[in-house]
Amino acid sequence: MSSLHERPTHGAVGEAIPHESAALHVTGQALYTDDLGGRLGGLLHAWPVQAPHARARILAMETAPALTIPGVVRVLTAADVPGENDSGVKHDEPLFPSEVMFYGQAVAWVLADTLDAARLGAGAVRIEYGPLPALLTLTEAIEAGSFQGNASTLRRGDVAQGFAEAAHVFEGEFEFGGQEHFYLETNVALAQVDEAGQVFVQSSTQHPTETQEIVAHVLGLSSNAVTVQCLRMGGGFGGKEMQPHGFAAVAALGATLTGRPVRLRLNRTQDLTLTGKRHPFHAVWKVGFGEDGKLRALQATLTSDGGWSLDLSEPVLARALCHVDNAYYLPHVEVHGRVARTNKTSQTAFRGFGGPQGMLVIEDILGRCAPLLGLEAHELRRLNFYQEGEATPYGQPVRHAGRIAEVWDTLLERSDFAARHAEIRAFNAAHPHRKRGLAVTPVKFGISFNFTSYNQAGALVHVYKDGSVLINHGGTEMGQGLHTKMLQVAATALGVPLACVRLAPTRTDKVPNTSATAASSGADLNGGAVKDACDQIKTRLAEVAAGSLGTRSVKVGALGVHPDDVRFENGRVFPVGHPELGMDFREVVHDAYHLRTQLWAAGFYRTPGLHWDRVNLRGEPFKYFSYGASVSEVEVDGFTGAYTLRRADLLHDVGDSLSPLIDLGQVEGGFVQGAGWLTLEDLRWDTSDGPNRGRLATQAASTYKLPSFSEMPEVFNVALLERATETGVVYGSKAVGEPPLMLAISVREALRQAAAAFGPDGRAQLLASPATPEAVYWALETARTAARTAVAADD
Repeated sequence: MSSLHERPTHGAVGEAIPHESAALHVTGQALYTDDLGGRLGGLLHAWPVQAPHARARILAMETAPALTIPGVVRVLTAADVPGENDSGVKHDEPLFPSEVMFYGQAVAWVLADTLDAARLGAGAVRIEYGPLPALLTLTEAIEAGSFQGNASTLRRGDVAQGFAEAAHVFEGEFEFGGQEHFYLETNVALAQVDEAGQVFVQSSTQHPTETQEIVAHVLGLSSNAVTVQCLRMGGGFGGKEMQPHGFAAVAALGATLTGRPVRLRLNRTQDLTLTGKRHPFHAVWKVGFGEDGKLRALQATLTSDGGWSLDLSEPVLARALCHVDNAYYLPHVEVHGRVARTNKTSQTAFRGFGGPQGMLVIEDILGRCAPLLGLEAHELRRLNFYQEGEATPYGQPVRHAGRIAEVWDTLLERSDFAARHAEIRAFNAAHPHRKRGLAVTPVKFGISFNFTSYNQAGALVHVYKDGSVLINHGGTEMGQGLHTKMLQVAATALGVPLACVRLAPTRTDKVPNTSATAASSGADLNGGAVKDACDQIKTRLAEVAAGSLGTRSVKVGALGVHPDDVRFENGRVFPVGHPELGMDFREVVHDAYHLRTQLWAAGFYRTPGLHWDRVNLRGEPFKYFSYGASVSEVEVDGFTGAYTLRRADLLHDVGDSLSPLIDLGQVEGGFVQGAGWLTLEDLRWDTSDGPNRGRLATQAASTYKLPSFSEMPEVFNVALLERATETGVVYGSKAVGEPPLMLAISVREALRQAAAAFGPDGRAQLLASPATPEAVYWALETARTAARTAVAADD
């Protein structure tokens, strides 16, 4: 068999094909979890009883009034849980809490014949609360010393020495907000129990195995008594890695207690108020530069807002620390990380998983400091790129470091950066009330879970007697095209047309012990497992084909065929160099069956070469780095702070793409979602001392601003880096899910440049994040104030 990264001359990988469910999506025929409930008789609907306090003790609960509502069947409370009353892997998330920890937390669930009856029943439940003091902001948590989990420190060299050697030392502070996932499909679960007591849960989850485990321990069952299936998700973005488990457990508990199927689907407001977001961060930093503009030392403390429980906050923080360098070599580093506990939803995984927060810190530092050093921001960034042979602060060599500069220089040339930079200077000089900004930023993002054990995957591939193929794998489809890529991998590995291959829904009874579809690793891990299974089958088929083809080859004067010389291509099987002697793939499968040859295989893949000390943050946690760069141009109105994204040019490294059309879509979508986080999406909680303290104020699309067509770049050029094979990864590809999101940092940096253009040169321009029009207005006002001060001083 060929090595993992080698591609055959002909195969489905690399073809620019549409998403496998694209036609179903646009015609409305694609089924989602919530669509399946209508097919079940006796279906019950679940509705949460949500607490109206950010923090409070539950002093008394009276559920009997709910049962007087017609259609209400049962109210689920902590007393109903036969197993462990907890929905978190850290055992710090009670499914039915005795103490409310955030405004809107579900303290009970009502089951009814109709959704309206369940809603009315929830309103009838009487609860007496004892309000307690609550912490809502990072500042409040830091001042109160409210932290959770383990603190971490990333360290290399001696920062004291680095600062002593530095010609320029600057200090600063930076706080930036989180982000709502706002997937199209809200959280949903559908549970039923069969006659043998087997619990079957259909869930919109990125981590079916963990959903299975949580459901099992809530019910007091073994994992083999629970099956979880994920047909497809209408978006996930990390928000369905941990958050769905409790909802699935509630549905399963209801189905177990009533003997009827239970549907739990959150409406949009419930989803916004019950589920976690991207972690907001606070950073204080000190940085040193040499006379040459090179970074000498960085000292910082990063504090993330974890919300009320740990969830994934520790690994998110670890990844933020591991990406605080982004694409830049830092000889002396000391960065401390800690997780604050606040009375808000438990913040969770979000596309990038802490990487964007870490990168934003260093990019903000460079954007602020460049004018103080007398350099253009793009010059300062280019000066500090990793070079071949250098390693990250945690000790991992930066493989293909030269690719950072290659991507950067190629993009600058393609985007005509130098000429546009000069044009923008001229435009700004001629327009006192409108300014433009142009910025370029790089991305270096590590690919693999930073918990080593998760870097494994399984697959189950069947070849049927008619030559058709069915694949099962442990990854979940949330619109990102993973299933499309797996179909292409299987078709290529077996040498059959794509039309011969079908994919089954992700189920824990087909492929067990799977990792979450997260960390951009879905195609790497599951692709490796699918290829392994296909290679096993193909090896067996080659033995069979060698015998049949050998008979044919003797007739043309050859001495027979060795199994290693059998080729599988486009549904034909033939001796190397003699396609005219080929057999149809179906013929070979037919012969193999009658020779009692195994025509199915379980594949497995573990990412090799990883090692990671989670306590000391040392090792090589990533299989490789994904690289990219983006150029963004904006125009800002000096009267309002409103702005337009005039143009964006993106160049991204996906290795040898498995599916170019899918990957281009991922780069585009990731960039737009990142721009939303950095410029539009402003989560607001009520921080007053009034009765609604702790309530999420932005709990609908009417109050939470998402990117739309009007925020798209007027000119949008997206390209994938060519000739970028990544050895050791399935068919030479690279991950694409998360890294493109960080390309959007160039939009924020362009806004900084535009705001700074309202003032004099040589000053640090601060800019809040998200850089909403309001934030941009106040930033450019500080620039104008500096300009007026400079004029007054000259007078």
